[in-house]
Amino acid sequence: MSRAAKLGPVAAIVGFLALVEFTSGIIQGYYTPLLTDIARHLGIHDADVNWLEGAQLMLSALVVPAFAKLGDMVGHKRMLVWSTGVTAVASIALAFTDQFWIFLVAWALQGFYVVWLPLEIALVWSRSRSAERPAAMTRKAAGLLVAALEFGAIAGALSAGALAEALPMTVLLLVPAAAVVACFFVVMFGVKESPDLAGGTLDTGGLVLISLALISLTGGLSFMRLNGPADLLSWALVALGVLLVIPFARYELRHPDPLIDVRMFRSPALWPVFVTAGLFGVSVLGAQAPLSTFARTDASVYGYGLGASSFQTSLLVGSYVLSLVVGAMLFPLVTRWLPPRIALIGASSLVAIGYLLFLPLHDDYVQVLANMIIAGIGSGALVAALPSAAAAAAPPQQTGVATGLTNSVKTVGGAIASCVFGIALLGAAGETATGTAGSFAGYVTVWLVCGITAAVAAVILAFVPKLAFSDAPAAEGAAVVR
Repeated sequence: MSRAAKLGPVAAIVGFLALVEFTSGIIQGYYTPLLTDIARHLGIHDADVNWLEGAQLMLSALVVPAFAKLGDMVGHKRMLVWSTGVTAVASIALAFTDQFWIFLVAWALQGFYVVWLPLEIALVWSRSRSAERPAAMTRKAAGLLVAALEFGAIAGALSAGALAEALPMTVLLLVPAAAVVACFFVVMFGVKESPDLAGGTLDTGGLVLISLALISLTGGLSFMRLNGPADLLSWALVALGVLLVIPFARYELRHPDPLIDVRMFRSPALWPVFVTAGLFGVSVLGAQAPLSTFARTDASVYGYGLGASSFQTSLLVGSYVLSLVVGAMLFPLVTRWLPPRIALIGASSLVAIGYLLFLPLHDDYVQVLANMIIAGIGSGALVAALPSAAAAAAPPQQTGVATGLTNSVKTVGGAIASCVFGIALLGAAGETATGTAGSFAGYVTVWLVCGITAAVAAVILAFVPKLAFSDAPAAEGAAVVR
């Protein structure tokens, strides 16, 4: 069979899935410039917008384990259709309500889009498994999908900025809804199902236990961010969430068909990937808002910041997003000459270097731009590489679960970082002229934590077996722990 013939089915499916990720990018980029307008539309305070983020974060943490497992059981395409349908209905509902609680529920349900990328990577892996180099093909597909995601985010943000003044809120919110509805039909009619399904029944006991743990943990972190670190209820919820992991793990070890095979955390190729995903979530999910607010802070008033205009800040963010695309596209090319393990270490090191450079170099626009581009290239590579690495190292019938876990632990890492950074930035607020800027010590904390966590991830990845995530036969035995 020719190489082109082997690549044909995967190339076709990536084309349709790229449209799905482009739509995911639109969702993630479109609403951000409109949050203040949405708050006025709903008649709420700007601070209440945090409830939207918290509700969606909490639901997304719950959805991924269940849908990833169901994807392995009954079909990755089938669960992609269901999640896209829910996202479409929720997106439409957002446009037709000005009641905060209805908007909050719809916003949370829109968070079903977080399962798209893990399901897509699992789908590509299952379709390419019979090819000559499935791991390399999956890495290339992941890079293309992440590139489509980031281009969608740029298109969403630019579209929102261009339309915000010209359209009423209902019509404005129907724009991303229309994109998701179109995406639903693309998945329904353009994507083929995974060839090998595990079957079985859903582990509802495990789902309940992990759901309670995640609700408690993310809920506690959300309350802590709102009420401050002295809130005892917040700490109690966080502690409960952590403790509930113990009975969950024991239950899963006894279950014949567990929701999450916790034995995967013993795999020398998989546990570093999961830990890296959690550490990576700190910077990729937790640091973007602080970087934006630092750029807008006026140094002539506060003694730090760039005093950048909204346009200049948008250029910073746009450059960062484009650097993510570059990193995602470069990773599969780099792995032609370097083992995937070394490329992952290099990507984590770039993230560490980019954020640690902020410590001495943060006084002018060019310095901040350079730091963000360096961190962005490494981040883009990791966004594409982590789910594909998990798919390559996972047991055959746990592909969706493994790719989903990279997303889940990344979300948890981002939730913890968001809480810590929010508290850190409030540290000295009020000591300045207007009391609206975050403290400089808080920004230093953000840069330091992001840099150190990325450096720790690079060290952890050094312990991965040398041939892990590659198509070399020797990698097979090291990757799976039964």
